[in-house]
Amino acid sequence: MKLRKKNTEKPQTGKKLSLVQKWVLAAALIVLIVATFPVALVIIIGLLPSVTLLITDPHNGNKLIIVGCFNLTGVFICLTNLINQIGAIEPFTIRNNIFNLLIMLGAAGFGMILYYELPNLFVKLSTSSSQRRIKNIDSKLEKLTAEWGNNQDTAPEK
Repeated sequence: MKLRKKNTEKPQTGKKLSLVQKWVLAAALIVLIVATFPVALVIIIGLLPSVTLLITDPHNGNKLIIVGCFNLTGVFICLTNLINQIGAIEPFTIRNNIFNLLIMLGAAGFGMILYYELPNLFVKLSTSSSQRRIKNIDSKLEKLTAEWGNNQDTAPEK
């Protein structure tokens, strides 16, 4: 009777890359970084308010969503300008142009203002709506008392 030997070796999880494949991968990554550098630079600078908010207040997801969406909107406006006028020097002109920075960072500021002031706006609107309904009910009540009288002592007898 032969005993089977247990396989105690770990199975190989994947193939190792050859030296040529490593060089091709490194060259592709370098080309990708160089090709997308203008876009990456504008995105990194433009999304600083959202990244700052993510670091300083990670538990408030609603604020991050609102500010981040407005921030992305401002960044994409500048990215369309960058894509339309693609060149090696363009990201630096977008970064140095105060109006582009105002668009990117101002959109995030507008999102922050909206986050803090929108609840107050809804409170004021609901308060004014309820006051208008109370006035409407009071005027209907006055019409009914004028029509039917304010005689509460006389109840119909059986």
